[in-house]
Amino acid sequence: MKITVLGAGAWGTTLAIVLYYNGHEVILWDHDKKNADQMRKKKENKTYLPGIELPKDMIITHKLEETYLNRNMIVIAVPTQFIRSVISRIPSKNVQDTIFVSVSKGIEKGTLLTVSQIIRDVFPQLPQSNIGVLSGPSHAEEVSKRIPTTVVAASVDMATSYTIQSAFMTSYFRVYTSTDVIGVEMGAAYKNVIAIGAGIIDGVGYGDNTKAALITRGISEIAKLGLAMGAKPETFYGLSGIGDLFVTCMSRHSRNRYVGEKVGAGMPLVKVLAGMSAVAEGVETCKSASALAEKYGVETPITQEVYKILFEGKDPVKATNDLMTRDKRIES
Repeated sequence: MKITVLGAGAWGTTLAIVLYYNGHEVILWDHDKKNADQMRKKKENKTYLPGIELPKDMIITHKLEETYLNRNMIVIAVPTQFIRSVISRIPSKNVQDTIFVSVSKGIEKGTLLTVSQIIRDVFPQLPQSNIGVLSGPSHAEEVSKRIPTTVVAASVDMATSYTIQSAFMTSYFRVYTSTDVIGVEMGAAYKNVIAIGAGIIDGVGYGDNTKAALITRGISEIAKLGLAMGAKPETFYGLSGIGDLFVTCMSRHSRNRYVGEKVGAGMPLVKVLAGMSAVAEGVETCKSASALAEKYGVETPITQEVYKILFEGKDPVKATNDLMTRDKRIES
C-alpha cells in the first residue's frame, strides 16, 4: 500500500518504521523543516526517537503537498489540538478513496470532538467506512525496539478494520479488530486524564494501594462516559480501555503520568509543560472530559479532582481526601 504518516513524533515515526518494514511505500511528514532535514540526513529522529535507525529509503518531508496524492491510507499521528489545522490543508478531492487512520489520543477543545469526528467534520463527503482508529497499550519507545505489543484497530466497517490490521500487524505488533470507534477513542483519550492522576499519586508519595484504586475507579469513569456516548461496554475492558490505562498509569515512558508526578510534587503545571518537547494530551483532554461529563450528565469525581489540581491549584492531598470521604455507595 501507499501510506502517509502525518506527524513525526515518537509514535508517528515508530509506526512509519513498522509500516515500511511491512512492505509498504511510506511517506513520513513532519511540520518542522529542520527536524525533517535532520531525519533525512542522519537517518534518526534524534528529537523524539533517539537511537532508532530510520530506513534509508523511506521518504521524509515537511511539505504537506507531497503527502496526499494517490495514497491508500493516511495515518494521523499529529497531536489532537493541531489535527484540524493540518488536515484542512488537504484538498478533499484528493482523498475520497483514502482510508484515514487516527493514532492520536485526545479530544478537540471547544468542539469536544474525537479525532474520527474531526476527520468527518473536515471531510464531510468522505465515507464513514473510510475512517479508522488504532490504539492500545503501546509506548513508541518499546514498539520501536520490537518489544511485543498488542493494539486494536476499529472502524464502523469491519472490512476497513481488517485493512488496518493487515497493514500494521507484525510478529511483534499484534492488531485486533473492532467496530466500536467511539469506545476505542474514548478509552485512548480519557485514560491520559487518569494517568495524570496516577502521576500525582507518585508525586505526593502515596503507594500501590492508592494507584490500584485510581486505575479501577478510573476505568469505571471512562466506561460510564463512553457508554453515554454510545460505546460498547466490553471495549473498556480490552486493549484500548484497561490495557492502555494500565500501561499509561504505570510506565516511566508515560508523558501524562510524568506531568502528574511533577505537579503532585509541587511544580506548577505551566513550568512542567514548558520543560517538555512532546505533548501531554491529557492536560487538554481533562478540560474536554469534564465538559463531556457535564454534557452527558455523568458523574466523574476523579476527573473533577484532577481538573481542580491542574487548573485551580487545589492541593493534591486535599483532593485525595475529598475523594476518599465521598458518600458511601455500592461499587459500580
